[in-house]
Amino acid sequence: MTSLTARSAQVTLGRAPAGVRVPRVYSGLPRWLVLPAAAGAALVLFPLVAMGARVDWAKFGQLIASEGSLAALALSLQTSATTTVVCLVLGVPMALVLARTQFRGQQLLRSLVLLPLVLPPVVGGIALLYTFGRQGLLGSSLELLGIQVAFSTVAVVLAQTFVALPFLVLSLEGTLRTFGQRYELVAATLGAGPSVVLAKVTLPLVLPGLASAAVLSFARALGEFGATITFAGSLQGVTRTLPLEIFLQRVDDPDAAIALSLVLVVVAVVVTAATSRISNWAIR
Repeated sequence: MTSLTARSAQVTLGRAPAGVRVPRVYSGLPRWLVLPAAAGAALVLFPLVAMGARVDWAKFGQLIASEGSLAALALSLQTSATTTVVCLVLGVPMALVLARTQFRGQQLLRSLVLLPLVLPPVVGGIALLYTFGRQGLLGSSLELLGIQVAFSTVAVVLAQTFVALPFLVLSLEGTLRTFGQRYELVAATLGAGPSVVLAKVTLPLVLPGLASAAVLSFARALGEFGATITFAGSLQGVTRTLPLEIFLQRVDDPDAAIALSLVLVVVAVVVTAATSRISNWAIR
C-alpha cells in the first residue's frame, strides 16, 4: 500500500516511476466493460436502424402529412406540455417533502408515489377510469356538476400525469439528496426564511436536475399509450395522441405507422438533446 501511494504521488507531481506508463486520460474503468456497453447500445440502436430501413422515404412526407397524423402529433405535443406543467406543480413539492423532511409513513408514501413506475399502464388507466369515470369514485359527483372527465382531452392529461409524475419526483428527489442541505442551512443561519431559502437557494441549486426531470416527464408523457387508450379512448382530435394513431395505423397502413414512429423517435431525440443543452447552460 505504501509503495502504491508513493507511485501515485510521483505521478501526481508529474514524475512517473520507470516502467510506469501514465495515461493521458484515466477513465477509471476496466476495458472489458466496453463489450457489454456496446451490446447495450446495439440493443437500442439496431431496432431504430431497422425501422429507418423500412421507411418508404419516397412517400415519407405524404405518410406523415395526413390530417389524422398531424392532428395526433399536435395533440400529443399540446397534452405533453400541459402534463409537464402539472408534473412540475405537483411533483416539485412532493420531491421536496420526500427529500427534506422526516415523518412516519414516509417510506410508504414514497412507495405509493413511485407505484406507477412498476404498474402496467393499462392498470393505471383502469384505476383512473374507476376514479373519474361516470360511475367512478369522483366521476359520479363530477357528472352531477356537468363535468365529464373520462374520454376527453383532460383525461389524456390525467393519464399522462399519472405515469409521468413519478419520473419527475424520483429524479428531483435524487438531485436534492445529492446536493445535501449545506447551503440551505447557511442561508437559514443568516436569517433567510423557508420560502426565501427555497426560492433563492434550493431551486437555483437543483435547476439542472429539475430541467432534466421536467423533460424526462415530457418524453414519458409523449410516449404514453396504455393508460390513455383505457381511460381516454381514441377520438380523433380529442384524445387520439400520436402513439394511438401509430397503433391504429399499423393494421390499416403499416408504412404510415413506421413513418409516424420515426417522427416520434425524432421528436424524442430533439427533446433529449434540448434537455442536455439546458442542463449544461444551467450549470454554467
